[in-house]
Amino acid sequence: MLCMDISARITDVLTRMAAACARTGRPPDTVKLLLVTKTVPAEIIRAALASGQIRLGENKVQELRDKQPLLADIPAEWHFIGHLQTNKAKDLIGRVALIHSVDRLELAQKLQQRLEAADLHQDILIQVNTSEESSKSGVHPAQARELVTAIASLSRLHIRGLMTIGTLAGDETETRRCFRLLRNLRDEIAAAHLPGVQMQELSMGMSNDFEWAIEEGATLIRVGSTVFGARN
Repeated sequence: MLCMDISARITDVLTRMAAACARTGRPPDTVKLLLVTKTVPAEIIRAALASGQIRLGENKVQELRDKQPLLADIPAEWHFIGHLQTNKAKDLIGRVALIHSVDRLELAQKLQQRLEAADLHQDILIQVNTSEESSKSGVHPAQARELVTAIASLSRLHIRGLMTIGTLAGDETETRRCFRLLRNLRDEIAAAHLPGVQMQELSMGMSNDFEWAIEEGATLIRVGSTVFGARN
């Protein structure tokens, strides 16, 4: 029963994603679904993976480390989407396909050191605080290009795009403004043709606003509660 419920919810999200793409003339395969599994037990995540999804997003390093071994027998692509403390960088190396939340040079430099020591490379997104709310992490929009330029010089980190969180107020006009701002920043940075920088990903949109995000250009949406229910 649980597997059927999860599968039905995922199907509903995919249907809504396709409809949002259709409204703006985008092919549905231009947007990828990332299931946010914060606080979700491994057995429930397994049901989601059984439905054909592969991308999982975790907010906390320790929670990611605890769950990965429990799901090692089934294909999954892990992403880290939460605020990353500098002293936790070492624990993330080699564990995720994409870090969405690099927002300062100090963190990038620490990741670079750890990656050099492990002889690994890491794809990342730069998190931008488009709403400028003090409760959120992310580089100020006016400083985003400068940060991208600085991090681009770090040989082990590969910038693949930008990430943001819409306004906490949930207002459609303001939320869409945040998403458009990120898209415009992406286009501006892409036009600069910075060496080693690729701007193909826009990670924006969550359970309450992912359709707006898709209509504004998202390529990755981060959906949790709509699939797994409200968190405790």
